[in-house]
Amino acid sequence: MYLPYHKNRKILLDMFMSLILVVSLVIVLIPLFENKVIYHPICYPQGFWNPESEGLSVEDVWFQSPDGTRLHGWFVPAPEATTTLLWFHGNAGNLTHRSENIQKLKTLGSNIFIFDYRGYGKSEGKPGARGLSKDSQAAYDWLVQDKNIAPESIILFGRSLGGVFAAEVAAHNQAAGLILESTFTSIRDMSREISPLLPVYPFLKATFDTSALLKNLPIPKLILHGTEDEIIPYRLGRALFNSAAEPKKFYDIEGSGHNDTYVTGGEAYFKTLLDFIKQTAS
Repeated sequence: MYLPYHKNRKILLDMFMSLILVVSLVIVLIPLFENKVIYHPICYPQGFWNPESEGLSVEDVWFQSPDGTRLHGWFVPAPEATTTLLWFHGNAGNLTHRSENIQKLKTLGSNIFIFDYRGYGKSEGKPGARGLSKDSQAAYDWLVQDKNIAPESIILFGRSLGGVFAAEVAAHNQAAGLILESTFTSIRDMSREISPLLPVYPFLKATFDTSALLKNLPIPKLILHGTEDEIIPYRLGRALFNSAAEPKKFYDIEGSGHNDTYVTGGEAYFKTLLDFIKQTAS
């Protein structure tokens, strides 16, 4: 059906104005809700705060981020340990939700230090990209300065979003090795996965770029990813590995999703971790 020129023009103008409205809403709303989308903390008293009842002996640790925010962690010692895993957990829950995983990781014979970022668990404050970066550095500093752990015996272990902060710490500090599990390449790539039609990345304040951090990182790296990861696609784990400098190793966690890696992976998964720890700390 033929429409007069002025009607065609009005339709095009209406479409253009609608597009401007949508883009304007994106620009305004994304910064307001960004932290709520990225971070999903569970605060004390929610959680499982009696690890001894599960046979897990921990040392309660309190330390401060550079801006004075008070943070909480658990230090889990291992008899005659020569290495320490500094664990940067993912974006949801708190450290108590990793109790079962800690029990299994204890079989590796390393000390384990897991901490809660600001706004998680018993830690003060509210989560945000800059704050979590500061908290991650503070956790490393506590191990080295207060616990007198030698940097060359520290293995940085980041899972999911925690992999970004583990990589940041690795880029600015000495460590024996870096383990990244179920971690993405960059927030640009993740935003495309979450919103393939709407370009939200340019409006995000967070600038997570794990690939860039690994590009020239000389320490040994182990990158693991579940082949059935439903949150961070397996291909992003592979792309992260491809972007990393040598020395590096990739391990497929066959059949694993995002949150069941240590269960689905079984003995082969833990053997891979143990072999890497032994090789890097020798």
